[in-house]
Amino acid sequence: MSTLAHTMMTAARSADSGLASPGELDRYPYAEAPAVDRVGAPAWDGADPELGRVGRRAAGSRGRGLHGQLVQQLGQMIVSGDLGADRPLVPEEIGQRFEVSRTVVRESLRVLEAKGLVSARPNVGTRVRPVSDWNLLDPDIIEWRAFGPQRDDQRRELSELRWTIEPLAARLAAGHGREDVQQRLTDMVEIMGHAMAQGDALTFSRADSEFHSLLIQVADNRMLEHLSGIVSAALQVSGGPVTGCDRPNETSLGHHGRICDALAKGDGAAAEAAMRQLLAVHPEVERVVPAPREH
Repeated sequence: MSTLAHTMMTAARSADSGLASPGELDRYPYAEAPAVDRVGAPAWDGADPELGRVGRRAAGSRGRGLHGQLVQQLGQMIVSGDLGADRPLVPEEIGQRFEVSRTVVRESLRVLEAKGLVSARPNVGTRVRPVSDWNLLDPDIIEWRAFGPQRDDQRRELSELRWTIEPLAARLAAGHGREDVQQRLTDMVEIMGHAMAQGDALTFSRADSEFHSLLIQVADNRMLEHLSGIVSAALQVSGGPVTGCDRPNETSLGHHGRICDALAKGDGAAAEAAMRQLLAVHPEVERVVPAPREH
């Protein structure tokens, strides 16, 4: 195994077991108080009561500690519909419910506001916004939708979007023969092969994600590059096959290798064809990706 492959596999295992540091715990200085009846107040039945306690779960890949966990928890509740549109979110209640500080609540709500999930207005407070206002291209929202009631729609939409983005990116990338990028892509395929042989799905997934993100970046199209986070999020969403990247297998690995070969030869058509073959490894894709129109 190459040094790069060993390093990446070790890092993947370490990152997967990370926890927030105990020093992050900063509770509201409130005693437990009886619930106050309020019209439209959110129901916290689906919330994680252990968020602010020792042994709390790690947050998502884009933030750890209390802040990242609270963003994750509230985001999932909003996207799942547990906190409906135009419902008030009272910071004091959130702080008491999750045993976190004012600062953690305030910063978490700001993150959710930036994602279009909530809005804060003077004399109105913070409220959940309708789905039409959400930033549906945000990687966190993609992940939350993929594990909520909208999971089927989210996976179908991701698959359709990838079929639009990645074959074009592969064709464009073939025109940029950078040796350092070629080597990095080849390294990712090697890592995927080693990971598959060892049954290490986590390392396979991370190398796969880097492969596809790098491919989009080397296409030298800034608008496509802006969408690379969508592909990464799609590759990290589990729970049912959508493309050939979802389950490590020899066929998927072979298509990745053929993409590398086509890029090395500067053959855009072959790179595009190999990417389409990769995305169509699973027959389920045929039901969600429309067939090309005949002209």
